[in-house]
Amino acid sequence: MKTPEHKPWFYRNLPNAVSLLGVLPLALLTLEDGAMFLIPLMIYNNFMDDLDGQLAVKLDLKSDFGASLDNICDAVAHVIFVIVVGTRYDVACTALCIVAIAAILLRITSRVVPGPKRSGGSPTNELMRHIVLVLIATDTLGWSASPFLIAVFALNAVSMLVPYPLPHLIRSQLTSTIGVAMVNAILLVAWLTPVTAPWIAVAFGVPFLYSLTIGGIGWLRRSER
Repeated sequence: MKTPEHKPWFYRNLPNAVSLLGVLPLALLTLEDGAMFLIPLMIYNNFMDDLDGQLAVKLDLKSDFGASLDNICDAVAHVIFVIVVGTRYDVACTALCIVAIAAILLRITSRVVPGPKRSGGSPTNELMRHIVLVLIATDTLGWSASPFLIAVFALNAVSMLVPYPLPHLIRSQLTSTIGVAMVNAILLVAWLTPVTAPWIAVAFGVPFLYSLTIGGIGWLRRSER
């Protein structure tokens, strides 16, 4: 049986190819009507980001290069998404989107530099899922997205950088291949059946707030000892 090192070059780099393919279509956002592709591209990017990780694990193709490429692709894609979304609304939303971008870059940098990797905080993908659900839910309800995006940018900027884990996030609970597929399917359902989006947004938001709050209380108590 061939070891991964003896497999064909393309096979060994399959997760890396998926990482790149998750980012390249974002060029569609530069078109005159590119904003119409925003939500499907965010859902697509989330799927591809999960897929490259699953392929790396299942095919035993994990590598330092692949992990760094994945993080860099996340940084590029997620910063682009936040800029496109945040600058569509008022000054306050734009300001908070800049804060969220700074948090994304700090978190990604902490994961690519040599040395021990930080285990706390929420992944940048969590912010992307929140943005998708806010955009769909507020459009369905006829509400302004701006105040909800401001809250999402602010809370995720904090959660991405906290020194404690957030184990109760839905994506943290669903780590198997089936679980990962379910998360992506849920996002697809929210997009294709917008009436479900407010309920799905609540289902993602409550565990996030619970993890951030309970984790913070626990961290403060441990710090006082």
